[in-house]
Amino acid sequence: MRKLKGLVISNMYPSEQARTFGIFVKNQVEALRERGIEIDVVSVSNPKAGKKHVLMKYSRWLLDFIMNLPKGKTYDFVHAHYVFPSGLLALLHKRLFKTKMIITAHGGDIDKMAKKNARIRNWTRYILEEADEIIAVGQGLHDEIHESFGIRKDKVSIINMGVNREVFKPQDKKTLRKELRIDEGPVVLFVGNYIQEKGILELIKAFSKVKENHPNAQLHFIGPVKHEGFFNEMILAVDQSDIKDIHIHEQKSQAEVAKWMAASDVFVLPSYIEGFGLVAVEAMACGTPVVGSNVGGLTYLLQQDRGVLVEPKNPHSLFKGIDQVLRDEGLKNRLIQSGLKCAEENDQKVLLDRVIKLYT
Repeated sequence: MRKLKGLVISNMYPSEQARTFGIFVKNQVEALRERGIEIDVVSVSNPKAGKKHVLMKYSRWLLDFIMNLPKGKTYDFVHAHYVFPSGLLALLHKRLFKTKMIITAHGGDIDKMAKKNARIRNWTRYILEEADEIIAVGQGLHDEIHESFGIRKDKVSIINMGVNREVFKPQDKKTLRKELRIDEGPVVLFVGNYIQEKGILELIKAFSKVKENHPNAQLHFIGPVKHEGFFNEMILAVDQSDIKDIHIHEQKSQAEVAKWMAASDVFVLPSYIEGFGLVAVEAMACGTPVVGSNVGGLTYLLQQDRGVLVEPKNPHSLFKGIDQVLRDEGLKNRLIQSGLKCAEENDQKVLLDRVIKLYT
């Protein structure tokens, strides 16, 4: 029997220089390959912004796509991550080779990109209409695609990228803190891109209040620098806060991130928008309580004692959420148990079966 073969198109994919850039796409690709599916990838692996970088990387991406066209008839499906612009190349592939077309909407493509201007919104609508199957990574995103773009519900499946519970798992906190050289006291952790939309400045302000109630508390940031301008603003905000226990780390491998998550007392995701919030589930899988903004996929993800929801762009609400977890041992234990169950429900292996079913 011939192996299933597909082409994955993504405007985010990791490289040696940007190891976490679209890592969730690479994780799914590798998991599919482990299932015996042949996957080729045409992607952008340069996260740098600015007109020069954008022009260069998207030109290279288009060239790679064109160079791959001779293999077009060999694919059973083409799977694009992000509706626009990845979906444009997937749509062209479908037009040329009549290949089954699957689109995964991750959030920013619907909540942000499609709202940039009327032209992109119209392209987004057209790509969604032409796709054979659409995957939304969260319930809120599913509803937005149906309500704002008129896509029928039975065409949209809710399947997030899934958590790798072989990497993200509970580990002994005491041992990890010694290994990571973490000082005594409560540990608050953020993992994500260093961009304004992640609520980083609000978290710095909120942590100033946290320190009043928890003098030994420390805040750790882990992530890549996406925009130098904002990163400098972030550094300035830390300096102006006059708090010594705020630590900014460079991006780390998933195995390293998992250790930091398991070693922390609370994981915080104060985003302005969030399609699903996979990083929050990864923290849950490590046995760490989550405090997150009441937006997008997080609204659904952190319901029913699986996390603490706070108001976006509100440092005081964020402080109260963090303080509540650090103070209330009973709440903390409930969040840990329900979080572990949530991670089990969102196991990558289980969700991958549903993706493969769409391919076939």
